[in-house]
Amino acid sequence: MRIATNRFGRIDVDPADILHFPSGLPGLEDCRDWALLADSDNDALGWLQSTTRGDVALAVVSPRRFVPEYQVRIPRSELTPLALADMRQAQVVVVVGKTATGLTLNLKAPIVINLEARTGRQVVASGELSMQYEINPQRPSLKKSA
Repeated sequence: MRIATNRFGRIDVDPADILHFPSGLPGLEDCRDWALLADSDNDALGWLQSTTRGDVALAVVSPRRFVPEYQVRIPRSELTPLALADMRQAQVVVVVGKTATGLTLNLKAPIVINLEARTGRQVVASGELSMQYEINPQRPSLKKSA
């Protein structure tokens, strides 16, 4: 399958690799089929590219790469459409945002993907999690003080 995108140009995607989001994503309900692409310049970054709208690509990352203690608690009813027997079968990614001061992660509304069934859903996690968790991709190096 060939997809014409604004960000990546024309790309070829194996139809077996398409992820189906039965409800779309909030604000993008018309985008139900997505390709998860690796970023060629940054191994921490991935892109969810809509297969039907070339102008829609969302930057995503594994939240634990930036927030090692991140734990997501999701009501079972939110996971039912994904047919996950166990949360360990899921791939969890979060959307990266950009503000005037840097990059943020939406830890409150992760995207959960059942890789085996090739289905996904954005869910609202339980607990106190930030929708704009600020990250600093270039942390200053520590200086020896003694």
